[in-house]
Amino acid sequence: MSVDKELFVNRELSWLEFNQRVLDEAADAYVPLMERLKFLAITASNLDEFFMVRIGSLQTAIRNNRPAVDACGLTAKQQLNAVVERVHRMVARMYDIYLSELEPALKELGMRRRSVTSLTPQQSDYLSQLFDEQMAAILTPIAVHDPDEFPLLSGRTINVAVQLAPADGEEGFRFAVVPFGQSDLRFISLPGEGDHEYVLGEDVVELLGQRFFSGEEVVSCAPFRVTRNADLSVREDDGTDLLSEMEDVLEERKDSFCVRLEVSHSVTTPTLSFLKQLLKVREEDIHVVPGPAGLKDMMEVASASVDSRYSYPAWEATSTGGFEPGVSVFETIRNGDQLLYHPYDSFEPVVRLIEEAAVDPDVLAIKQTLYRTSRRSPIVNALMLAAENGKNVTVMVELKARFDEARNIAWARQLELAGVQVIYGVRGLKTHAKACVVVRRETNGFRRYCHFGTGNYNESTAGLYTDVSYMTANADLGHDIIAWFNATTGYSQLQQFRQLHTAPVSLRDRLLALIEFETQQARSGLDAGISAKVNSLVDPDVIEALYTASRAGVKIRLNVRGICCLRPGVSGLSENISVTSVIDRFLEHARLFHFTHGGDNQVLLSSADLMPRNLDRRVELLVPILDDDCRRQVIRILELCHSDTAKGRRILEDGTFAAPKDPESGIRSQLEFQARATARHKAQEDARRTTFTPLGPQ
Repeated sequence: MSVDKELFVNRELSWLEFNQRVLDEAADAYVPLMERLKFLAITASNLDEFFMVRIGSLQTAIRNNRPAVDACGLTAKQQLNAVVERVHRMVARMYDIYLSELEPALKELGMRRRSVTSLTPQQSDYLSQLFDEQMAAILTPIAVHDPDEFPLLSGRTINVAVQLAPADGEEGFRFAVVPFGQSDLRFISLPGEGDHEYVLGEDVVELLGQRFFSGEEVVSCAPFRVTRNADLSVREDDGTDLLSEMEDVLEERKDSFCVRLEVSHSVTTPTLSFLKQLLKVREEDIHVVPGPAGLKDMMEVASASVDSRYSYPAWEATSTGGFEPGVSVFETIRNGDQLLYHPYDSFEPVVRLIEEAAVDPDVLAIKQTLYRTSRRSPIVNALMLAAENGKNVTVMVELKARFDEARNIAWARQLELAGVQVIYGVRGLKTHAKACVVVRRETNGFRRYCHFGTGNYNESTAGLYTDVSYMTANADLGHDIIAWFNATTGYSQLQQFRQLHTAPVSLRDRLLALIEFETQQARSGLDAGISAKVNSLVDPDVIEALYTASRAGVKIRLNVRGICCLRPGVSGLSENISVTSVIDRFLEHARLFHFTHGGDNQVLLSSADLMPRNLDRRVELLVPILDDDCRRQVIRILELCHSDTAKGRRILEDGTFAAPKDPESGIRSQLEFQARATARHKAQEDARRTTFTPLGPQ
């Protein structure tokens, strides 16, 4: 790996630029008000995870004296210093947007956060009764006698630090903490006429908290919130039970070290000193905020609005591509490959594939990966039904899917009880591939029906993320995916596939070979081009290959939602590379590639982003789109994403970005995809009304 700050943008700083793009949506006056509040909450939630994983990782490296540097040549300490400074500026902007723009606008709509000093008599009486009957019963004040022996405070929940006057005959202040834990007392609706007014639970504790401490003088109260390190891993080389080990990791997260303290600006100097000692937090990891701590919780306020004028119009995908009601999924796929672009096309055909397979007497086996699923997953239920119906069902459940570990553990146990053969991923690697194959007995022998995706088998997120589903009965792909499952679930070595490429074995090599082909084409004076859409671009080998292709004259257009360590538009290095990042209503999540390949277009989808972790430490798939119509569909998707001038930000050579060219009336790719899907559905409905299907004898 090259180490050169002239070649690469620091990964952490690039991620913060991505989060700034999300925050810019919260500041955009063209975005509906409730959506702006949601984007603010998403920015805060993203930042929570950044602290838990990335800041936690850097602090762990410093604690362990790891000397390694990143691709820019920065040590962990240097990266942390740069990141902390940038984060503090971002947090200041977040509160400026919330307090100066969003909260006044919400107030005009009648959604008002009340200060406890401006309550009506009716509201004061209501809160007094609520405190005595509910809050005092649910919340528990805990006196702090020795910070080293204080009970654990949960991460990302609200607490109130209470400063008490010194005891008789003593000089030092005393302290207590009131943890809110997982209670639903954060937002308390107030009685009133017409308007929706509410007060924060921590403000109520500040107002009435004296009742917790009868006979004592409460000097001050300060709400605060803790974020803990979540960069913990499980050992897989000592023969221990993986499921048990993952449960231990979840427990370890609860008491890992503090990476951030958010505390109200009302905090007194003695209370802040107490919290620093209690949580053992560094000065630079303290964020004294001028508004409510934990802005991610504002998602609850945004979701409470019932006035659709201040949200994006509801979108429910009605287009099902080539899948017709009443026609078997197997028949449709058998008649031709199908490509769906979610959430514009419905995820329902993917669910139907598993549901039909579960009850079809000719289906013999189902093999599937599960990375992140929904709480009430119809796909998991169908897999259990299939096993109960005597099908041979094998599911690879990735227990190490960060922040979904507990849900995956629960699903794994339920699947096992239903008779499903559950495999907990691959030792030492994370299984991130999205694939399913149904083996069906037909007149001409066994046929394999495949689904390959860029997103998870999760019908909930399929309505929020942009992802591609490719459904095919191609014999080569069917052969390859069976061989892939058998190799990853057993001890066999991965053989060379006919069409598929998998990480960590051959996926990077295949991508580099495709880039090299375009490079050689350009050097020979022939047409060459690369178009790609990914979430993140970090891998130094891939970036250097793209630089080489650019210098050879290859025109490269990239759509990168998140981290981009490549520097586009640098003379003599990357002047032929342009990078656009689209941030809009739906989370851009698809990974798509198009190489012109001398006129023989190579079009592929992948579960992998272009990051070392995906290419070296995860089990991923790179899948060629073999059907001409489906190829053209992917190329059209890429073209429109590159053309976005309303929500597309151009990434600059220093890693920052330029604002959209025409945010008010420019091309907005997501709206255009919605319009195309609506037109497809209307055309399908019109065709059904004018097509007569004769019924034969029963």
